[in-house]
Amino acid sequence: MNPFRRTLLGATAALLLLRPFAALAAAWNKDAFGAKTPQDALKGIGAGDAAASKELVIDAPQIAENGAVVPIEISSSIPGTTSIAVVIEKNPFPLAAQFDFDNGALPYVKLNVKMNETSDVRAVATAGGRRYAATKEIKVTIGGCGG
Repeated sequence: MNPFRRTLLGATAALLLLRPFAALAAAWNKDAFGAKTPQDALKGIGAGDAAASKELVIDAPQIAENGAVVPIEISSSIPGTTSIAVVIEKNPFPLAAQFDFDNGALPYVKLNVKMNETSDVRAVATAGGRRYAATKEIKVTIGGCGG
């Protein structure tokens, strides 16, 4: 193989590998993820005025026996949904996750979160420049006893 070609291929591969990390660094919202209160987290993502919507659905257990792993599924049938954020009210850092969707992507996320105690979980979707929210209370049992 030609040494110049090998160098060119190696440099191209390195750029392709590093480019996603540059995109992630540009999108990091340090203030929102570092917020200590749910109000500050919502303010940090621009969702202080989110309207309630039945088209944003949170599927999660009513009782989580293990607060270290709480499965949550969120789906949006709001046309043009471009992002979904998850805010856990009583966690030390309430903004648990934020997902962005390109045109045509299915606005659905499934994740496991850690919850310190019984709390409201709020999903916030952005569509057409407006914010929509749904809330569900998840009870976390102590010691995994289920009651």
